[in-house]
Amino acid sequence: MDETLHPTEAGESEDKTVPRDNRELDVERIRRDFPMLQRRMNGLPLVYLDSAATSQKPQVMIDRMRALYAEEYAKVEEGHSLSKHATQVFEEVRAKVARLINAAEPREIIFTRGSTEALNLISRAFERSRLGPGDEVLITMAEHASNAIPWQMACEDSGATLRVVPVTASGEIDLARFEQLLGPRTRIVAVSHVSNVTGTVFPVKRMTELAHARGIPVLVDGAQAVPHMPVDVRDIGCDFYAGSGHKMGGPSSVGFLYGVASKLEELPVADGGSTMAQTLSFEKIQPKPLPHKYEAGEPAFGEVVAWGPAIDYWMDLGLERIAAYEKALTEYATGKLLAIPGVRVLGEGTERIAVLSFTVEGVPPTEVEKELDRRGIAARAGELDAEPLLKALGVDMAVRASFMFYNTHEEADALAEAVAEIARLH
Repeated sequence: MDETLHPTEAGESEDKTVPRDNRELDVERIRRDFPMLQRRMNGLPLVYLDSAATSQKPQVMIDRMRALYAEEYAKVEEGHSLSKHATQVFEEVRAKVARLINAAEPREIIFTRGSTEALNLISRAFERSRLGPGDEVLITMAEHASNAIPWQMACEDSGATLRVVPVTASGEIDLARFEQLLGPRTRIVAVSHVSNVTGTVFPVKRMTELAHARGIPVLVDGAQAVPHMPVDVRDIGCDFYAGSGHKMGGPSSVGFLYGVASKLEELPVADGGSTMAQTLSFEKIQPKPLPHKYEAGEPAFGEVVAWGPAIDYWMDLGLERIAAYEKALTEYATGKLLAIPGVRVLGEGTERIAVLSFTVEGVPPTEVEKELDRRGIAARAGELDAEPLLKALGVDMAVRASFMFYNTHEEADALAEAVAEIARLH
């Protein structure tokens, strides 16, 4: 099956007289490529504002998954023709991910069930080989649970100490304090690229420079970055980078870990099982070369391959254009909400993209979520898997509206109108 996605299939009108990166996204056409956006919720047109949790899926991905299981399914890394084909299409997607984030070579991409598994993989490998009593791991107050809990576990089991960089009143990382906490016993820095609460884009390149000046490796959690903006891991300079595929049009349970090849080769295996071992004996584990050293057991073959055309879809739209559109849409929605008496937007004034969290004075966030849901608006409320950050911002819970290029200014208006009514009625 041809996975090539042509520009007109990616939801835009073809106009070769204007450079692609200068053309506006044809959002109405794009929306027709996402079947879920055509449905109704509670009798009203669905306004889907929960892409930070998981994105909706383009038809090309759905079609690819159907065809794969109906016509091409076989086990990866076996000898017969079907399996050779399966291996080929699986590895083609690995190369696509490498191009997506500008990795030096495809073997630096490890497929995982998502960014959470990627972060856990590195924490386990460091626990086995780099952490002990007196050692330190440095994270920030802004971390999602997926990049906090694995390091808490690793420190508890190894006797290492977890250090946490505070955030400013607006939710930005305190860079001066970050630099102070980089010490001789710091074994790794683990930091988010984009906050899942405020949408703030953190200065991961500068943080990597500061850490590398002291010989400290850096892991970046890019779950909220890869679907929304260009990511260049070699420009950032980080040693490891985790990304999510299901937030970028792919099926559930697909993602990746990027690692500089020499760094991954130095680390021990994290999981054992079939497909990762070069030889099997009871005396010694001899893992396969990268990337298979870290892909134990049956890979998420269907999910990975179906993610391939979704990656094409995003790249054909252009990550720069996606970022520009989503940034403008988020700013527009922010302005609308700030105009409502009693509404507070978290992280106001920071450089943000795609994510907008807020509170309504006198109304519990979970109640706001229910009222929005009743109006056909799917947003998320609660601790957002980032309780320490919320507490640092002075709240226990918040409502989060998260955007994708398939959202419209009219949907931002619908959100603001609903929030204004909720605030007025309470």
